[in-house]
Amino acid sequence: MMDLVQSVLAFVVAIGVLVAVHEFGHFWVARRLGFKVLRFSIGFGRPLLRWHGKDADRVEYWISAIPLGGYVKMLDEREAPVPAAEVHRAFNRRPVPHRILVLLAGPGFNFLFAIAAFWLMFVTGVPGLKPIVGDVAEGSIAAKAGLMPDDEIETVGGRATATWEHATLAFLDELLADGRIDLTVRGADGRTRLVELDVRGREAELTEPAALFTGLGLRPGPLLPPIVSDVTPGQAADRAGIRAGDRVVQADDVEIRAWDQWVEFVRERPGETVQITVERDGKRLTLPLTIDSVEEDGQTIGRIGAWRVNQFPPEVVERYAAEQRYDPIEALPNAVVRTWEMSALTVRMLGRMVIGDVSVKNISGPITIAEYAGDSAAAGIAAFLSFLAVVSLSLGIINLLPVPVLDGGQIVYQVAEWLKGSPLSERAMVLGQQVGVLLLIVLMTFVFYNDLSRIFGS
Repeated sequence: MMDLVQSVLAFVVAIGVLVAVHEFGHFWVARRLGFKVLRFSIGFGRPLLRWHGKDADRVEYWISAIPLGGYVKMLDEREAPVPAAEVHRAFNRRPVPHRILVLLAGPGFNFLFAIAAFWLMFVTGVPGLKPIVGDVAEGSIAAKAGLMPDDEIETVGGRATATWEHATLAFLDELLADGRIDLTVRGADGRTRLVELDVRGREAELTEPAALFTGLGLRPGPLLPPIVSDVTPGQAADRAGIRAGDRVVQADDVEIRAWDQWVEFVRERPGETVQITVERDGKRLTLPLTIDSVEEDGQTIGRIGAWRVNQFPPEVVERYAAEQRYDPIEALPNAVVRTWEMSALTVRMLGRMVIGDVSVKNISGPITIAEYAGDSAAAGIAAFLSFLAVVSLSLGIINLLPVPVLDGGQIVYQVAEWLKGSPLSERAMVLGQQVGVLLLIVLMTFVFYNDLSRIFGS
């Protein structure tokens, strides 16, 4: 219950902040270009709080009941009669280039917010993990390419990769470019070599959520060793004779190298009896284990009641730990570069989704975003800032799409009016709005379907 409350609160805070940034962009630029702003609202629907500004325009400020968006309402002859003395301040009477600047300002402020968030992260320090390979599955793409456990990835596609976060973004960028992921790795022996992962034709599969490294057949390090910390009395592990301190080394004919590999093995075999080998006090014992079946999120999975404390020895932490930290001046260009890289990757993925080369399961709805918000908030300020930056970029990019109800669609209207030399007909405007609303309904239906499919495992 506490996790749910935390996710909801983090989601409301995140959406509130990002919508405020977006709408403030419209508001700030409009006021400076001579438009008259009537209302600035965070949220839709009935106002929960409202007040008037003290300036001559007496702008209304609302905090509204539905925290899933916002708007800036401007004086406009198409919506209501305008006093003759203020006609020159109406949106539809302002110069077209000014209108376009106002429309661009919302997404523009989202990009500026992302730069500011990344800058703050880099100044305070971003903890991460060095891109050292933990394990490589036999027969996998990674194994066939010659990647090995303990290889440290130095570059991907020629780009230096200081952390796994860097490496992951570069992996996706290379995958989408030509289906070949070129790596420079340093092995455990200190030698540097080139590795090419050929994934042509598997882009859609590998871009499904959380599928990249599993599909490639590699596990990012460090790996928790498969050592049991505790056993629940009466459950499958206890009945099989597994004890705290046992190290699982084999299950049937599968060598177990890491705790999460062991968890996956168990989850995939509900109700099955397997032979496991454990190491105890320097000796190896073979035990028959009958895995219990349980229901979780609409799926039947295996569970045995054995647990592992997620703590690494100090020497492992020292070897794998990495931190991105810059002084305030150095942090700015790095923040700009990170914003550009994330934006370019997002646009590229959206484009490849349209032609079917990237999985559409990457499109998340409010349920998934709320979960990410809660998880990132729990992980600390750096993780939450990173989440806000990524969502802000997504909000900015989506609003630039040429859909009539979005900023990008409105910009298309303004350009059309500019080229035509006169406003578009009311019929064309209404038709465009109807098409835009229909597209948004289809999109919202799809993202909710993705959310529910993920929850119920279909």
